[in-house]
Amino acid sequence: QVQLVESGGGSVQAGGSLRLSCAASGRTFSRYVMGWFRQAPGKEREFVAAFNWSTENTYYADSVKGRFSMSRDNAKNTVYLQMNSLKPDDTAVYYCAARYYLYSRFPREYPYWGQGTQVTVSS
Repeated sequence: QVQLVESGGGSVQAGGSLRLSCAASGRTFSRYVMGWFRQAPGKEREFVAAFNWSTENTYYADSVKGRFSMSRDNAKNTVYLQMNSLKPDDTAVYYCAARYYLYSRFPREYPYWGQGTQVTVSS
């Protein structure tokens, strides 16, 4: 079965950086899209970024463009989210998700999810 495990969350001050990891297992992910979503208390789950392993395209929400970037380690089936210039509004639980082949910004179209990792950014 597909299993996604996030790590790398924590607490930082505004302006700081974190790198989140998502280790995927259970199958070969060369035809998959890996996405990052976040959810703050009382808010809807929000698209952050995605990487299409088939096309090697990356996609970012407007709110994180220029600050966040995705990368991957093909051998480890791991994707990363480098988060720089963090703001208090970035505080949320960050989730790794996966779906087959096609890019999507919609959480409902991702069938596989990790457990989430907390990111807290203080002023």
